[in-house]
Amino acid sequence: METRFESNELIDRLPPHLKQYIKPQEYDRYTPINQAVWRYVMRKNVDYLSKVAHESYVDGLKQTGISINEIPSMYGMNRILKEIGWAAVAVDGFIPPNAFMEFQAYKILVIASDIRQLENIEYTPAPDIIHEGAGHAPIIASPDYAEYLRRFGEIGAKAISSAHDIEMYEAVRELSILKEAEGIPQESIDAAEKKVEMLQEKEVEDSEISLIRNLHWWTVEYGLVGTVDDPKIYGAGLLSSIGESAWCMQSAVKKIPYSIDAAYQEFDITKPQPQLFVTPDFAYLQEVLEEFANTMAVRKGGWRGLKKLIESRQLGTIELSTGLQISGVFTRMIQNEDNEVVYFETEGETALAYREKEVIGHGTSRHKNGFRSPLGKLKGINLSIENMGPRDLQAYNFYDGKPISFEFESGITVDGLNVTGMRNLNGKLMLIQFTNCTVRYKDEILFAPEDGDFDMAVGKEIVSAFAGAADYLSFEVTQHVSSTKTIKHVISESEKELNALYKAVREIRQGAENKLSLEEIFSRIKKDHPNDWLLSLEIYELVAGNEKSLSQTVLDHLKDLIKKRPEFGHLINNGLELIRAQLNVTS
Repeated sequence: METRFESNELIDRLPPHLKQYIKPQEYDRYTPINQAVWRYVMRKNVDYLSKVAHESYVDGLKQTGISINEIPSMYGMNRILKEIGWAAVAVDGFIPPNAFMEFQAYKILVIASDIRQLENIEYTPAPDIIHEGAGHAPIIASPDYAEYLRRFGEIGAKAISSAHDIEMYEAVRELSILKEAEGIPQESIDAAEKKVEMLQEKEVEDSEISLIRNLHWWTVEYGLVGTVDDPKIYGAGLLSSIGESAWCMQSAVKKIPYSIDAAYQEFDITKPQPQLFVTPDFAYLQEVLEEFANTMAVRKGGWRGLKKLIESRQLGTIELSTGLQISGVFTRMIQNEDNEVVYFETEGETALAYREKEVIGHGTSRHKNGFRSPLGKLKGINLSIENMGPRDLQAYNFYDGKPISFEFESGITVDGLNVTGMRNLNGKLMLIQFTNCTVRYKDEILFAPEDGDFDMAVGKEIVSAFAGAADYLSFEVTQHVSSTKTIKHVISESEKELNALYKAVREIRQGAENKLSLEEIFSRIKKDHPNDWLLSLEIYELVAGNEKSLSQTVLDHLKDLIKKRPEFGHLINNGLELIRAQLNVTS
């Protein structure tokens, strides 16, 4: 797959399954209206957030190369982010949670490069460059928070998802795309919303990815820091929403001390949040994260971890007590009376690894039809196979090139020709190869000679289970890419004319000569684009205080728009307040 994007050292080291999500920013696609939307949101946010955001926010804007006046280029951001050890890449809307978090583990900010339409200037359910760039990027200038984000990525990337999670991801992605796109029939949006609601109401057991996604939401996206009585904003969803950043500070929004309980608090991405969690500091975020990680299969392993992988029906990995890692789609396990796993199976391409590196000769080409193996101790022998040295093996008739028959405590029997064994760095046996082998459990043949060579994994127990492959290079693609693509806005002739006027005002503000005067531009707006409010506000900003006649005419027009379009009235008033404050400072 060919991708054309500005790369650097951090991006270069990304594995192929993450690089598949990266897309060019296509900076030239941003219109003058897009630039004006960015500027309005940033001017309003910086003015307001300097009072209510965490202290690292305003400094972070400078440190991460975020300009107030223009949409940042990924190239420029990366040049500056490099100084704090991070980078940024552009993607197409929502990407799967595991992939999003794995990018964070590599210290890469994922930025949806599209920008919200003017009609959705306050909030959009779709990820956009305002949310990602102006929300996430500034706070990573705080070393404590940046380390939390990286660590969260490491742990979150291992979280096991369910089939329901994939359904929900696709449904939310589709809804966010439809809501942000123009010209979509309301019935299509209603149908997408109904699908999301139906999936939300479906009673399913919480998966690891759904729980850790909740933690992500209530911290990285909608987190407050400080005290319940005096909180400050650090969550990107709040930092990038001029509506919710003000709403969240009201007493109507309940403030709750942050704890692991946040993992069990659901959220609705399409609505303002009725409650928010407050962490005392960023270091405490890591404490809760580690507390949650201790509940995950990546640390607990066992039958519960394998069960989660089987139910996920997606690529996952188990690690045995010998360190041997088996990566594939797990389909079956057999347990003994103590619920211990005594046998497991995968289907399709499977790979074996040790310490996250594929075991030579045991990639998907050898195990293209799956992998299966008994686990545990041999019947009547106290010493586990993994701890047997060469003399122990000979004592129990394990001779290379000799036939052998043995039985596990579970009752599984193995009969075949012992070919060879493989040990780990600590000298523990972790893999034994047999030929002409039959594996039986009760009346069932689990493996027959016609199935080929039998590679038996050695291990007393499963010590870890997690999503994805142990060695990402073992599989061509290890994560799902949605077939639903963001809908690119097609600019009408009328919009082209309006964009040209926005561009002219932008050039005048920057000191460039323009054949149109502000008065002529304003006259065209009133005549041809009477419902547009943002450009009139930009013109008023330039003429207020020095061109009394024109400034009063524009102000009267804005006041008429407040009556005519009350849904945007508060936005116009907010803009006017900023201009008045600016005049008081400069006068």
